[in-house]
Amino acid sequence: MPRQYPIERLRDIGIIAHIDAGKTTVTERVLFYTGISHKIGEVHEGQAVMDWMEQERERGITITSAATTCFWIPLEFTGLVDQAARKAKEFRFNIIDTPGHVDFTIEVERSLRVLDGGVVVFDGVAGVEPQSETVWHQADRYHVPRICFINKLDRLGASFEKSLASIHERLTPHAVALQLPIGIEDSFSGVVDLLLEKAIRFEGEHGEKVVYGDIPENMKAEVRKAREALIEKIVEHDDTLMEKYLAGEMPSVDELRAVLRKATITGKVIPVLCGSALKNKGVQPLLDAVVYYLPSPPELPPVEGTHPKTEAQETREPDDNMPFAALAFKVATDPYVGQLTFFRVYSGTLGRGSYVLNTTSGEKERIGRIVRMHANTREEVEEMFAGDIGAIVGLKNTSTGDTLCAPEKPIVLERITIPEPVISVRIEPKSKADEEKLGMALRRLAEEDPTFRVSGDQETGDTIISGMGELHLEIIVDRMKREFSVDANVGAPQVAYKETVLTTAEAEGKYIRQTGGRGQYGHVWLRVEPTERGSGFEFVDAIRGGVIPNEFIPAVGKGVKEAMDKGIVAGYPMVDAKVTLYDGSYHDVDSSEAAFKIAGSMAFQEAAKRAKPVMLEPVMSLSVVVPEQFLGDITGDISSRRGRIEELGERGQMKEVDSKVPLSEMFGYATQLRSMTQGRGAFTMEFSHYEEVPGNIAQEIAAGKRR
Repeated sequence: MPRQYPIERLRDIGIIAHIDAGKTTVTERVLFYTGISHKIGEVHEGQAVMDWMEQERERGITITSAATTCFWIPLEFTGLVDQAARKAKEFRFNIIDTPGHVDFTIEVERSLRVLDGGVVVFDGVAGVEPQSETVWHQADRYHVPRICFINKLDRLGASFEKSLASIHERLTPHAVALQLPIGIEDSFSGVVDLLLEKAIRFEGEHGEKVVYGDIPENMKAEVRKAREALIEKIVEHDDTLMEKYLAGEMPSVDELRAVLRKATITGKVIPVLCGSALKNKGVQPLLDAVVYYLPSPPELPPVEGTHPKTEAQETREPDDNMPFAALAFKVATDPYVGQLTFFRVYSGTLGRGSYVLNTTSGEKERIGRIVRMHANTREEVEEMFAGDIGAIVGLKNTSTGDTLCAPEKPIVLERITIPEPVISVRIEPKSKADEEKLGMALRRLAEEDPTFRVSGDQETGDTIISGMGELHLEIIVDRMKREFSVDANVGAPQVAYKETVLTTAEAEGKYIRQTGGRGQYGHVWLRVEPTERGSGFEFVDAIRGGVIPNEFIPAVGKGVKEAMDKGIVAGYPMVDAKVTLYDGSYHDVDSSEAAFKIAGSMAFQEAAKRAKPVMLEPVMSLSVVVPEQFLGDITGDISSRRGRIEELGERGQMKEVDSKVPLSEMFGYATQLRSMTQGRGAFTMEFSHYEEVPGNIAQEIAAGKRR
């Protein structure tokens, strides 16, 4: 089956923004105006097509990135009557709508990795918000060309100038206005296109009729000034146009568009548009801007990777005739078809029934069904071409970030960076029936979401789940209940304390029981001494002259080990101690392994009590990145959490604080940091070492007042 759309008329774009800037509302309008959906779904009514999970509809937020395909003819060609001529001007968009909440950052990360361009949506009242900074920096990391859309200009307090100024101040000096709003707040009625020098208004019940007209008299001077600034910004990037402009000759709109397109693709200019998606104003010109200024796959550098065996650099051009190479960027479980693997084709074609090599796992997979996604509905296709985004049904061994390629031409594409989870809780099934389902549900959810981890606590046998934040784990537990019908109890976050000794001490353990028949006799002398932190437990046999027969010595070691696991101070396992068995006695008839095991346990407990036992707690390396104005609050807060600040540094415009903080003081920190820094602070935390717990806190833990 041949390709229906030339690759030059393909746009792979993502819609990214801070939570509540209106990304999903913009996407819903795009689907409506491109004829994919015939009625507009509203987020606030829980009807959005792209927010198809129940939790998304209830909370009014996007949790998973949804992919969809739609078609657009630029406004200047909508008058064409001839069907063939219209078809020749039609563009195909693959759009991914991503979440804005910081807990679901991986969804944005993996979407940006496979997109060619981004539309960044801003709230016209709030301007640049904290998560907009995060997604902007993620887009910078993947060199994604983007255009901006300042949304919600109909709302009270909206300001196009202030929002644009906040983009200049916080994100990039390269942003330039392509449009100006006509009116603001209640009186917002359309936009002025600065290149065309025309006012654009949106008529009809859903603003579907786009009408070009004259610029309002009171805006003419402002438009002239803004157009000059725009043209100067564009001609800077082309010597021929610059000469023309300086000679007093005005470049044509087509010439200006061509240069602006090149500058946008290289990231030197970022066009800014405006509107109100909710009021159906400004979305169609935004679609035109995607066509005019965002790249098609061939306009970007070819994707780079390495050969799995030789590690030599390899590239793949976005061409149907090249060997097949694709990146799996997301795995999702669909209730009707099972596992869906979303992928982006970088080169070559993929047909049904063919075999591909997963160079990450080294396994070959057969391609069964290929689907083109539209939010949560699917269209089956026979073949996918370079630049396409789709999903494969039923791959067995492929996970997020894996490379799929032609078996005879292997390549490994750059993997997706996956952040480490920052919070853990214990989870247990409510009933016996939930027990089996729990394991399966957790395995499925962990396959879908690489930032969600499941582990077992060896000491208690509990299951521990870890994720990016409290909301993240809350959604996971909610999904287990709805999608897998598993009811579970979730514990409070907990810390694994340990115990050790500080000095050397000796003690005797004597176990003598005389009953009617054969008695019990075990007698040992033990020495307990501290060892280096992290060295574990060592048992030394120093018995000379057979005062205790060899067959009873392992039993003493076993008794000591059991006593260590129970602890001395507060019942936590004891570590980093050397125990020496150096004397004792035995009875020819009454001695037994059981008696020596008990004697060993008694002697160890007595010696450990005399050897200054203390508690140890896990200490974390904490790195916090914040804007300078919050630095004082952050350092004060770290000190109040018993933290030691080790280094203050710079990271770009931000300040970085490196410290060591006990894990027990870090619960709820993600939420606390967000509120202290208006959501602009970010932190990473990992285990560093175990350290002695201060006496007063150890007493609280031992008394059970502290968890």
